[in-house]
Amino acid sequence: MTGSDPRTASAAPLTGPAAPCWVTLMTRNLETAERFYAQVLGWSFRPGRLGADYAVAYRGEVPVAGVLAVSSVYQVAVAWTPYFAVEDADVAAARVRERSGTVAVGPLTLGKGRGVLASDRDGASFGLWERTEDSASPPAPADHAHAWLRLRTRNAFDAAIFYGEVLDWASGRPGCCDVAYEGDEVIVRCEGHPLARISSGAVEAAVDPAVRPHWLVQFPVTDLAATVSAAGRHGGALVEERTGFGGTEVTLRDPDGALFAVTDVRSPA
Repeated sequence: MTGSDPRTASAAPLTGPAAPCWVTLMTRNLETAERFYAQVLGWSFRPGRLGADYAVAYRGEVPVAGVLAVSSVYQVAVAWTPYFAVEDADVAAARVRERSGTVAVGPLTLGKGRGVLASDRDGASFGLWERTEDSASPPAPADHAHAWLRLRTRNAFDAAIFYGEVLDWASGRPGCCDVAYEGDEVIVRCEGHPLARISSGAVEAAVDPAVRPHWLVQFPVTDLAATVSAAGRHGGALVEERTGFGGTEVTLRDPDGALFAVTDVRSPA
């Protein structure tokens, strides 16, 4: 069994007004997903507040992700989806529509907040989350990073403008995320910590979901080779291995087909 790296400190936690506050896996079978991610990432699971088909994944005592088994019922794509925290879900959803994005669901009241499922102009799915009540869950410790994000899109510059206008990135408001163009990628940082990378080259009409525009959730792990091996033993598959300035990143597919990445680096390039 492998696990997410508790020592990783350089990435932004999934909290904050313009940062991702959560990641959720939409899957077909809850038990299958729980078994796979327990063995591959070392997570434990507890029932969530959204019904029998929802569970919360924990690393130790810290909640790190949600798993919702509704794909087969509602014909929703099997995928990992980041949810970005916003102050007002209605305002953010309107901004998505005004910029030629699509709002598929919401805003809906769910538990302690209001959620929206949307997609950007190129078809990459993402969520919006307005917290309406304080969370009883402990926040991530300062030296923990649950995940990083990478958006593979048609044009990184255009995507950065879209998300910047929807989520107030680089707006100068207190606590907003900063955007920098480094090489051929856009890097999003919150309070100086890397949060997401946006890269060009995705093909909207591609048959392969790994080539189409999409958000990829990237989990840091202690032993990359052991994690990849565990994924293969428990029904997953290796999709792509990339080695760059920041280290090695491996894209995996879980037994239901959801793509995610694991990396052995302390900070994304």
